[in-house]
Amino acid sequence: MEPILQVTGLQGGYSPKRPVLHDITFEVNAGEMIGLIGLNGAGKSTTIKHVLGLMKPQQGEVKVSGVQLEQDAERYRSAFAYVPESPVLFDELTVEEHLHLTGQAYNVAGEVYKARKERLLQEFQMAPKRKAFASHLSKGMKQKVMIMNALLAEPPLYIIDEPFLGLDPLGIRSLLERLVEVKERGSAILMSSHILATVEAYCDRYIVLHQGRIVAQGTLEHIRQAAGMDDQRGTLEDAFYQLVMGDHR
Repeated sequence: MEPILQVTGLQGGYSPKRPVLHDITFEVNAGEMIGLIGLNGAGKSTTIKHVLGLMKPQQGEVKVSGVQLEQDAERYRSAFAYVPESPVLFDELTVEEHLHLTGQAYNVAGEVYKARKERLLQEFQMAPKRKAFASHLSKGMKQKVMIMNALLAEPPLYIIDEPFLGLDPLGIRSLLERLVEVKERGSAILMSSHILATVEAYCDRYIVLHQGRIVAQGTLEHIRQAAGMDDQRGTLEDAFYQLVMGDHR
């Protein structure tokens, strides 16, 4: 089966003379969650921007649901939902209006939309805030709205960048439970996070970026092997530390 997200030989950045990314190749299949990890400046956000179509590859290609952005922009963009690190909402729209807008954008049918909306409002403890304007919400609540919008769409691919910042413990638990649920239904998830214990607990495979290159990817066992660890009880954090502190370019 073709991967939901396929990145092949990607080189890119803000200047052709000084690329940030070098030969990035990975895939995310249906029904799996992949953890994208690295230090600040490793290239995680730049990789995500290329997947989102916000940056054009200097070399290589990115496919979502089998197509590149330039081949079929509507099909490409409708195949994923994105949760950014910092929430971006319309100040003069309410929580419910944001959900309605997302439902229209992703062509979620009326009764299906209503059922999904009510479930999400309850799960993320946002039902009392359904009529609140975005400008009146805390950062954590704004992040919940971003997450609810992504889950409402139910696309083949979720791209999630540092989703836990600002969330309360119940919000984190609700998000993780729903990510497990959508993964089991067959969606693919690419999640970037610095909370390595959570990444280890929930992700099926991992991609370690360092200085714009993939220094290791695969299961925890693969990451340990790449880090030269003999201890099979070592955590993802242990292996990550070994990889980024040594010379693995």
